[in-house]
Amino acid sequence: MINKIGFGGGCHWCTEAVFNHISGVNNVEQGWIRSYAPNDIFSEAVVVHYETELVSLEFLTRVHLASHSSTSNHSMRNKYQSAIYFINENDKSKLNRIMTRLKIETQKSYITQILRFSEFKINTEEYINYFDKNPDAPFCHTYIIPKLKLIQNKFGKENFVSENISL
Repeated sequence: MINKIGFGGGCHWCTEAVFNHISGVNNVEQGWIRSYAPNDIFSEAVVVHYETELVSLEFLTRVHLASHSSTSNHSMRNKYQSAIYFINENDKSKLNRIMTRLKIETQKSYITQILRFSEFKINTEEYINYFDKNPDAPFCHTYIIPKLKLIQNKFGKENFVSENISL
């Protein structure tokens, strides 16, 4: 079964690249997402389409928390809101349980919010799949490749699709 979930926290180019390289993810839409008031400001994010038989919501959440500053506030939090946007109502309680378990397990205070999905605006074509189109760009070498290496090292190569890239 295919499920969808939204993730926001850092640059959407980086977030898109990370989730595009996770086994079990079928599609990643990159753009801006928002919830309902008081969290109704559009923030850079992705919508991840994944196969529930191949990758779990918990694993995707772990990847998300590890791939951006999920424990610290900073001046750009409106643009880069640390959040998980549930689309499927059943995911709300799952996410609450996952986050509670991860806070205990890691002993970290995550600022990541669990929010109801309201609206998504896709980015323009020139920026979609930015990393795949521009793997040699300085931005990719400075920000995206280090994140991909971090995720691969933390979660193992068996969970990582590394087609056409050398990490």
